[in-house]
Amino acid sequence: MSEMPKSEEARVSADAARDHGCLPNWETGDLPEPLAFTLPNILKTIGPGAILLAGSIGGGEWIVGPLTTVRYGTGILWVATLGIFLQMIFNLEAIRYTLYTGEPILTGIMRLHPGSRFWGVFYLLAGTMQLATPAMALGCANVLFTAGTGGLPDPAGGDRGTLLAISLGVLALTVVLLQCGKSIEHVLEKLSWAMVLFIFVFLLVANVLFVPLDIWTRTALGFCTPGVLPEKMDWMLLGVFAATAGSGGLGNLAISNWTRDKGLGMGAWSGSIGGMLSDEATEVRPIGRVFRCTSENLRRWSTWWKYSLIDQSVLWALGCVAGMFLNVNLALAIVTPDAIPADNAAGAFQARFMAEKMWSGFWALALINGFWILFSTQLGNTDCLTRVSTDALWAGWPSLRRYKARRIYFSLLMFFAVWGVIALSKGESALSLFKILGLLASPILTVGAFQILRVNTRFLPKAIQPPLWRRLSLVACGLVYGVLACVSISAMFTAKPAAAVAPAEPAATNSQPATSSDQVEDAKPVEQP
Repeated sequence: MSEMPKSEEARVSADAARDHGCLPNWETGDLPEPLAFTLPNILKTIGPGAILLAGSIGGGEWIVGPLTTVRYGTGILWVATLGIFLQMIFNLEAIRYTLYTGEPILTGIMRLHPGSRFWGVFYLLAGTMQLATPAMALGCANVLFTAGTGGLPDPAGGDRGTLLAISLGVLALTVVLLQCGKSIEHVLEKLSWAMVLFIFVFLLVANVLFVPLDIWTRTALGFCTPGVLPEKMDWMLLGVFAATAGSGGLGNLAISNWTRDKGLGMGAWSGSIGGMLSDEATEVRPIGRVFRCTSENLRRWSTWWKYSLIDQSVLWALGCVAGMFLNVNLALAIVTPDAIPADNAAGAFQARFMAEKMWSGFWALALINGFWILFSTQLGNTDCLTRVSTDALWAGWPSLRRYKARRIYFSLLMFFAVWGVIALSKGESALSLFKILGLLASPILTVGAFQILRVNTRFLPKAIQPPLWRRLSLVACGLVYGVLACVSISAMFTAKPAAAVAPAEPAATNSQPATSSDQVEDAKPVEQP
């Protein structure tokens, strides 16, 4: 039997000695060769950003963004720009770990002290509190109810039973769609691309045809001109707005799970989670595989990183900005501060105002668009919570590996569906439920930002560790969302009930909501088309 060459023996010894934290050591292999960096290959390779964008655009861009801007003016929009930028850095640094190890970032966090089960339980509880309540399912129910009856739901709660029944139907559809494919990520990506294209085409056409140029200018300035926040700012709403302008919490962590399942970087070795309704479902590995920093692997790394940059900076970040811009721009043209609808109309009020102020044909089109916006978010949030929970259990509890990962995913999916039924039966409004989602996003972003920084500077080779400006950006992300978490959660317990709905005093110049004489005269609600 021949002896192992000394060079190979040294590499094996170095692999065994490397710091792998509180979970088993990674295997070692070469980084897969990416496709050549061309436009057709970019379109083939990117995709996780589309899933995250489809999941982001519902609550923040369609509901909270327009309501916040109509109430406080365009001077508040720079908060969205800051939030999206910080979350983009957060996402990319989460992806950096996955490209190197083939593991989701949460598995990397579970390698930190005090141990995998501590952090696994922490994020399971935090994610459940944030996303298990299906706010967007109720938003979809508002839209479908309005489409079927021609009017908004009864503010006094008279239509509660009907809305609950529709919401349960939306939940059932979500469960079925998430169990259909060989790879759930692949199914979700296809649906997300279709939804995103439909949504943006509709919003762009409506904005170009009906929004005056001066509103376009005012909205654009709001995104790029930092200013003083309004004196009577609802701080709880500000925290929700800043978090949900991007993905808001658990979704930012889940981007690395989708990157793994897409097979990017070392994720090509890791497999993916499949659906129970597919006979060809794939399996996923609990522990990843890393590569040595040879010149060839670093060349491949550079290309994989370019694909991730395009996916997150162009597709996701610019998509979030464009989605917020188009929705806010449209809202400023049709809604006045004294005509902000009741919480139960969240998700459907845009259709009413577009039909009243622009063209009656927008009634059906806006409702269809609103449904797809909200349903895409419900679909993404449900998969995000179930996927992150599955991977945490899969990595941190080895005894569960006697079951297939897709069976654990399905069991958790059904558990969260039952939880959703209970939450919906309590009769809260969609906006009230969505505020819960937004409030819990900031603490997750705060803790996660500092942990990702630690993971990427501890476990990654120096050659591919984040540069100084990215490290500082992660610190800024943690600090900004930490302050927002403290302020907004404190405001939830101290603010008077009326404070959240009282419109702010009109501000000068850029902070003033857009109105016109005919909008002021016609601000009161009228009969539905």
